[in-house]
Amino acid sequence: MEDLEQRGLLDSTLIVVMGEMGRSPKINSNAGRDHWPQCGFSLLAGGGVRHGAVFGQTDKQAGYPIDHPVSPGDVVATIYQLLGIDPHMTVPDIDGRPVPVAHGGEPIWDVIG
Repeated sequence: MEDLEQRGLLDSTLIVVMGEMGRSPKINSNAGRDHWPQCGFSLLAGGGVRHGAVFGQTDKQAGYPIDHPVSPGDVVATIYQLLGIDPHMTVPDIDGRPVPVAHGGEPIWDVIG
């Protein structure tokens, strides 16, 4: 990110760091963590993201959202919005039926600068 900023490219580059799921807040019997779809994270930076924004909050164990829960569709809609793509756009499936590209999600305006 420092390199992008020094080159004047950070504002035109969207950086996205995320996983497809969270991890269980408790250690399992094999001393590891299991898949945990109830809570995860996404980190967005650069291209249109409000600097220093933190959105949402989990409980003390980081197991469940307690403030501003968002769906994967909301994250996708936010990314599309930041890229200049209409998050409400649809594309046809194999049978010609319209499929929303953001799966019904809405942009998270609080993180968009």
